[in-house]
Amino acid sequence: MRFDPCLLLGRALRRILVKKRASKMTRVGDNVRTTPPALALRQARLHLMEFGDCPPGAIDERLARSWRRSMAAGLLPEGRLAPVDHASAGLLRQTLASNHELLAHSRPVMEYLFDQVRHSSSVVVLADKRGTLMHTLGDGSFLGKAERVALASGASWNEEQRGTNAIGTALAERNSVEIHGSEHFLERNGFLTCAAAPIFSATGELMGILDISGDHRSGHPHTLGLVSTAARMIENRLVSAICRRNIRLHLHAQPEGIGTVAEGIVALSDDGWVVGANRMGLVMLGLRAGDVGATLLERCVNVRLDDLLSHHKRRPLLPLQLHLADGSTVFVQVHVDAASVAAVGAHARAVPALDKKDDALSQLDTGDARWRSAAEKARKVMDKPIPLLIQGESGVGKELFARAVHDSGPRRAGPIVAINCAAITESLIEAELFGYAPGAFTGARKEGSPGRLRDAHGGTLFLDEIGDMPLPLQTRLLRVLQERAVTPVGAGKAVPVDFALVCATHCKLREEAEKGTFRSDLYYRINGLTLILPALRERTDFGALTDSLLKTLSPEQHVSVAPEVLSRMAQHPWPGNVRQYASMLRTACAMLDSGERSIDWQHLPDDLAQDLMAPAPPAPPASPTVQRAEFGAPISAAPGLGTGGAQNLQEMSHAAIQQALAASRGNVSLAARQLGISRQTLYRKMNG
Repeated sequence: MRFDPCLLLGRALRRILVKKRASKMTRVGDNVRTTPPALALRQARLHLMEFGDCPPGAIDERLARSWRRSMAAGLLPEGRLAPVDHASAGLLRQTLASNHELLAHSRPVMEYLFDQVRHSSSVVVLADKRGTLMHTLGDGSFLGKAERVALASGASWNEEQRGTNAIGTALAERNSVEIHGSEHFLERNGFLTCAAAPIFSATGELMGILDISGDHRSGHPHTLGLVSTAARMIENRLVSAICRRNIRLHLHAQPEGIGTVAEGIVALSDDGWVVGANRMGLVMLGLRAGDVGATLLERCVNVRLDDLLSHHKRRPLLPLQLHLADGSTVFVQVHVDAASVAAVGAHARAVPALDKKDDALSQLDTGDARWRSAAEKARKVMDKPIPLLIQGESGVGKELFARAVHDSGPRRAGPIVAINCAAITESLIEAELFGYAPGAFTGARKEGSPGRLRDAHGGTLFLDEIGDMPLPLQTRLLRVLQERAVTPVGAGKAVPVDFALVCATHCKLREEAEKGTFRSDLYYRINGLTLILPALRERTDFGALTDSLLKTLSPEQHVSVAPEVLSRMAQHPWPGNVRQYASMLRTACAMLDSGERSIDWQHLPDDLAQDLMAPAPPAPPASPTVQRAEFGAPISAAPGLGTGGAQNLQEMSHAAIQQALAASRGNVSLAARQLGISRQTLYRKMNG
């Protein structure tokens, strides 16, 4: 049917008609709006079908967006309903199992909610984050109609299949919404009035939708407010349960408001990071969902976590007034799982501290200042719940350093579980890390598997090359770190875990997080303290490191390297770093004849020997006196500079740099040492 322009004449009379007739007031999110009369809806729908969009201002913009999405999905208002997904019994059981916690905390609230709308020809519905209905409660008089339009468990109500409806539209908009009568895109759903509100997790993840659907003739303007309040009740229960092992702050502008549905709840890690919150808690602290896991409490309030815990210990039930970053005040009550905190503290105290002269880190120390600085920093936090992030090129010894941290710390009596995230296939890494329940998938062991994370309980978990972990697993790992509990694949119950966390990567994770290829909240969660290990070409302890490696490789006989060979080795770039160097030394030791104790040219692999013996490229001559004048003494101390002396000095300085770089075969660190300046200064002069 072609669109009749004459129908638009009705728009000129709409304002008068709306004033004269009783209009239905509904809410979309927090905004009150007037449901358009049937004529206006019909005109807007015809305009949409004819021109691909609704007339500006004819209907609410959020409704217009939903209609456009429905039409883009290939739906027609009067058309026959295409076959839609309805979960099989097995798939529905799987959906219910994966949403066990959401269902457990929603059912009591749904029963309370149904008591409020009983005998109003309504059903109360809970859908998962894909729009699949999981649980319904309804009046017998209305259930028949509801089931005829598939308002029963297992049915899908996302917009792509059902068009504009409260459940699907609330999912798409991530906000509370009410859809009344003819506002439904499909005319067959026009007898319904529906109000739905989203349910968010402690980390801002959309978990599901709570909905009340009923006969459009019995709709009530307060239904959306009722369902929104019920959704907040479920969120509060979920945050308190999921974050029960965390320190929790319950907030309200008035002390009497703490414990009500209007309170804010914020979960903290032991070291003061915000790891979870309900929506009101985020609003009170001025945060967004993306800030969870990446924000310290002290950035939001004028108090340290230690002071809050001290107040809680003295007067646990007395709310404390705090000043927020925006200048407002809020009252807070601290909740702490004492048993969990005591268990962690007792475990940390179980093993006495080692003297740093005797610990594993000192045994790896061969004199490099940067490496020693990293070890000193690690010692200061190894007895605290602060995760370590070790960065450096491949082969610099990140895993060796991590194992030394474990062996030097209070958890050394426990296990250290090392997992290379780049070496496990994506299809297996989830079961490998989190474990699985018996019979969770084809090929699974009958008894199930605890998973590597649970294997690390009481010790240290080392995640190597964490930058290569797939994004979906980053989300699961973040939840484990926040909740200190693991849910195995195919299981509905979480298992507590306690481990120190050390991660390593050759990637620049901050840049990856900025690009979106690595979760920023996980980056901030694992980045309690970043340590950057130097590359082999940057180390100042090459000779001592060589001696240490040779003692390990050949403990029964004292092997050394010929001075000329060692000098050339110290100038080699070693792209594979210590791993490559140790492998070469191992091969060279194997080449020694009986009675030989010195590694020389003939013991090296041919390709390496050729690289090391190749003559350095010629470089222009430079005066040593000028080098010292430029890099050591004041410029005025350099003799013979006469007219144009500054330019001559600059040219000589450039020549000195080129000579040093040529002599060191491009090794910037070695060239800087020969010139008596820092590497940063050399880079600046090279680029200047």
